[in-house]
Amino acid sequence: MTWWLTSAFSILKTSIKRFFRDYRTKCHILSIEIRDEATNRPSVEIFKNKWFNKFAKHEGISDSALLEAIDAAERGLIDADYGGGVIKQRIARPGEGKSGGYRSVILFRSGDKAFFVFGFAKSARANISRVEERDFKDLSKEVFSLSETTLQTLIKRGAFVPVKRYEKSKNL
Repeated sequence: MTWWLTSAFSILKTSIKRFFRDYRTKCHILSIEIRDEATNRPSVEIFKNKWFNKFAKHEGISDSALLEAIDAAERGLIDADYGGGVIKQRIARPGEGKSGGYRSVILFRSGDKAFFVFGFAKSARANISRVEERDFKDLSKEVFSLSETTLQTLIKRGAFVPVKRYEKSKNL
């Protein structure tokens, strides 16, 4: 651990002790995020599978909208957690809000990787089925067990597409 990180943790530990001493409350949640210095986003590798990439292009969903969904998930703002590394996040339609927008199924491991694997418009369907949920959980096990070499091979073959981190938002 670098000296500045050790120092930051000791300062944080001291301030937490002081907080609990001064405010005798029952429950507090502490969240520490490690963020990319250039973008101030969570340092998570984010990918789209080939199907989701086509869906996003067809619907006009920008990579920045996907980054916002993962940023929210990293902060604990998950719309639906199916368990087994599968979550559902809402994505706003370009120029509109999230409520009538899109739903995305993401294979997600906080602080590690996220894979957008399925999406649908809320107007087209309400949710995924139990069978689809089970299939996504099985897929999550397989994807998160891939070695880095295998993942890079799949990226080269076009099975996964990295999400661009510095794209300007088209959803604004």
